[in-house]
Amino acid sequence: MDNSLLISLSQQIAAYRSMDVIANNLANVSTPGFKRESAKFEEYVQMVRPAEGQSGPQAVSFVKDAGTSRDISQGNITSTGAPLDLALNGKGFFTIATPAGERYTRDGHFSLNQDGQIVTSEGYALQGEGGAITITPTDGEIHVAADGTISSVVNGTLNQLGKLRLTDFANERTLAKEGANLFAANGVSAAPATATVAQGSLESSNVQPVLEISKMIEVMRAYEATATLSKSQEDMSRDAITKLGTMPN
Repeated sequence: MDNSLLISLSQQIAAYRSMDVIANNLANVSTPGFKRESAKFEEYVQMVRPAEGQSGPQAVSFVKDAGTSRDISQGNITSTGAPLDLALNGKGFFTIATPAGERYTRDGHFSLNQDGQIVTSEGYALQGEGGAITITPTDGEIHVAADGTISSVVNGTLNQLGKLRLTDFANERTLAKEGANLFAANGVSAAPATATVAQGSLESSNVQPVLEISKMIEVMRAYEATATLSKSQEDMSRDAITKLGTMPN
């Protein structure tokens, strides 16, 4: 295959990857605590044999997928009024127990399971300093303080039920993204978080739909321009082969 077609193909693959990331961002506009991502690319230079009329090895630049970068800026905090909706203001994550081990999330949309444990939408238990936090029907109204202390009021008496285990990391971008809006530490050292908790609120996604759509249009135009270039190269090659076939021996 001609080098120009290979270069065009690498750019088209990069555009496809960018569209995939943008689409995922737009799909999670309404996901609490979601952090937008952007595709990263690098230049990959390869030395190839010279074409006719050239001398010495020639440098050809391709587009190389370099993964994604995560925007860790905080989303807006929106009031919901639900007592088990919790938002983190500042750096930190809720600690979640899953079958694969502890995971971390900014998604504070919790509920109670049949055992009275505070759980995520997928049924994973929210962790306190002493493990999973359980609330019984007799605990009454639940209060969550800014420091994560969970209490109940029964007959005017305040009873502490537990305290949220909030976790922070020196570099949040090193966390590995998993499904269900969860992150894995993968050996990255953790520390207690300094974030404050807002009960009856949720942190919104930090995705800005207008910016994502604008970026999508840019990627589409770049893809179309590359596709047009590839077609022009193919047409030129086809014409050259046709003319070569009509030449007398």
